[in-house]
Amino acid sequence: MKVLVVNAGSSSLKFQLMDPETAEVMAKGLCERIGIDGSMTFEAHGEKIKEEIAMPTHVEAMTAVLETLTGPKGVIQSMDEIDAVGHRVVHGGEIYTESVLIDDEVKEAIKKCSPLSPLHNPANLMGIEACEKAMPGKPMVAVFDTAFHQTMPAKAFMYALPYDCYEKYSVRRYGFHGTSHRYVSQIAAETVGKPIEDLKIVTCHLGNGSSITAVDGGKSVDTSMGLTPLAGVPMGTRCGDIDPAILRYLHQQNPDLDFDDLDRIMNKESGVYGISGVSSDFRDLDKAIEEGNERARLAVDMFCYQVKKYIGAYAAAMGGVDVIVFTAGVGENGSNIREQVLEGLEFLGLNLDEEKNKERGKVNIISTPDSKVKVVVVPTDEELVIAQDTRALAKDLI
Repeated sequence: MKVLVVNAGSSSLKFQLMDPETAEVMAKGLCERIGIDGSMTFEAHGEKIKEEIAMPTHVEAMTAVLETLTGPKGVIQSMDEIDAVGHRVVHGGEIYTESVLIDDEVKEAIKKCSPLSPLHNPANLMGIEACEKAMPGKPMVAVFDTAFHQTMPAKAFMYALPYDCYEKYSVRRYGFHGTSHRYVSQIAAETVGKPIEDLKIVTCHLGNGSSITAVDGGKSVDTSMGLTPLAGVPMGTRCGDIDPAILRYLHQQNPDLDFDDLDRIMNKESGVYGISGVSSDFRDLDKAIEEGNERARLAVDMFCYQVKKYIGAYAAAMGGVDVIVFTAGVGENGSNIREQVLEGLEFLGLNLDEEKNKERGKVNIISTPDSKVKVVVVPTDEELVIAQDTRALAKDLI
C-alpha cells in the first residue's frame, strides 16, 4: 500500500510517499514559499533536486508534487498507485480523540478549530482541499496533534479561570506534538521490554518547539503545552510559561505595544533566542558557549532547568517514573542537553551511561543497566504514524 503523507503549513507543504507496513519511504520533499514565488525540494532514488515552480496556492503546490512523483524523476507511474492520503492536522479541539476519515463534517470541524490554531488549521485545510481537487475520490485521513492528549483528566487540562471561559470559548489545555509523544512512548516501551500499560513514562520532545508529556499506562495524563503551543518550557523563539501580568506591565511601560506586538515578542523574539541574542538553534548556542558567551550559557541553563522541573513534576503527578524519553532534533542529538537535564535526578534512581549518551541516530537506552529509571533516546517518526493510521482507516475503502 502506498500512502502520501501531507503536512501543510501556511506557506509550505511537506510530503512523503511511503509504505506504512514496511516503513519504506519512496520519496519525500518540501514545497516552500507558496503564494510568493515557490520552490520544491524533492528526494527520491538517493538523489535530491530543487526546482523553482510557480505556486500561487496550495493547489498548485499539490499538483507540482503529484507531477513530480509521476514524472521522469518520480517513483510511480500514475496517481492511481497512491492508495490514500494522510494529513497532519494540528488542532482537533475536544472533538477528536483519534484519527478519522475526512468528510465534509470533519472539514467543518477543522475550520471551527481554526481560532485555536490560526497559523496551522487553515493551512491544513488548504492542503486537504488541494488534494481533493488533485485526487478526487481518494480516501483521506486526518491525524490530529491534539488527539493523544484528549485522555488528560479535567484537573490537568482546566485553567483556573471563570468556568464560562471553558464553556463558551473552549479555553483549556490541549497539548501538541501528540503524534510524536504517542509514537516514542510506544517505541520506548518496546525497547525496555515491558507493556506500555505497566509503565509511567515522561516523553521529552525537544526541538525548536518543545513539549513534555506524562504518559501513564500508554495514555497522556498531562502535557506542557497549553491552549496554544506557546506554553511550557522555553523554546527556540517561544517564551514558554510566564506570569501573564507581564503583558499588561509591558504595555503600561510602552503603550505603543499592542496585542500583535506582544504576541510577536512571545512567539518570535523570546525563548533561547531572546535570552542569548545569538540564535534559536542549539548548535549555534553550543558554539557561542565555547567562545565564552554567558547569555548563550544562561539560555541553555534556563531551558534544561525547565525541562528538569517538568520531569520532576510529572514523576510526582504519576506517583513515579519508569522511563524518560528524549526525541526530536535537540532531544535526539543534544547529548550535552540530555546530560544537563538529567543531572540532579539521581534521587529518582536514575544513572546515566556517559558513553551511551554520546551515541546518536538510533533508538538507544542511555542509562546504566542498574538504573531504576530507564532513559531512552527515540528518533521520532510522525509521518510513519500518520501513514499507519491512514492505512488502518482507509484499507477497506481501497
